Amino acid sequence: MKTRTPISIYIAITIGITIMAFEMFAQDSNYFSTPFFWALLIIITILLLIMNSIGDLVENEKFARLTDEEKQEYITNNTTPYFQKLWNSAFKKQSQSEEKDILIDHGFDGITELDNSLPKWWIGLFYFGMIFCAVYLIAFAFTDYAHPEAEYDKEAKLQLASIAEYEKNAPPVNLETAKYSADYIAEGEQLFKTNCVTCHADGGKGGIGPNLTDTHWINIKEKSLFKNVFWMLENGSPNNPTMRPFIKDGTITGKDAEKIASYIYHINQEKSPITEKQGGAAPQGEPVKWQE
Repeated sequence: MKTRTPISIYIAITIGITIMAFEMFAQDSNYFSTPFFWALLIIITILLLIMNSIGDLVENEKFARLTDEEKQEYITNNTTPYFQKLWNSAFKKQSQSEEKDILIDHGFDGITELDNSLPKWWIGLFYFGMIFCAVYLIAFAFTDYAHPEAEYDKEAKLQLASIAEYEKNAPPVNLETAKYSADYIAEGEQLFKTNCVTCHADGGKGGIGPNLTDTHWINIKEKSLFKNVFWMLENGSPNNPTMRPFIKDGTITGKDAEKIASYIYHINQEKSPITEKQGGAAPQGEPVKWQE
């Protein structure tokens, strides 16, 4: 009779395969918190314990049919711990008498061959590798698992959703709370192109509307450039109805205005002005020196 693998080994391997399957096929990566996952593990464990109990009954039945000598050999063999047997099968060298029993009946030039069994840990890793390969190929072919583009899209959607949730619950940005940030420049440029480029042209060089890159301004309502732009986006121009109050009429939010104001601050204070020779509009209004 062969020594049976302990039930704890089967349970550990089955749990590992179950986690691997959920990792590859589950839509939600937070499956550890789902009742279904834990219920499945409990059911699998119970089934393995039932199978182990059935195996005990079969083993007892076979043991009863052994001769006294075979029974004694089986009992002696079972006194060695399971992991010690795995170690011995991999590294322990046979004695001279044991080699005679596994000597293959052929040789050449004094070289003989032993019929050694492969170590159980090696066989286990081999079968685990085959199972993992099969599951991985199925997951790769029929799901989004291990596809970088799909993983990126999923993470991007989660991030955008979290940003939207934060902005929904965050207090609205107004003239008092708005602050310049270099992180807003890229988004502010896109918002500028959507809402402002018709009048102020690409890069804020001016056209129908004034040049936003020079030192001359028509409407001066705040002491800092950033706050002044935000005020204009919120209230519109008192001199020109075309420059409407974008925030008050609901075209953009206070957060959007904060980003647009950051972009305009960037092109006005951190970049060289676009002159008339470079295609910029002529200065309008009066020169102003803004506070930082």
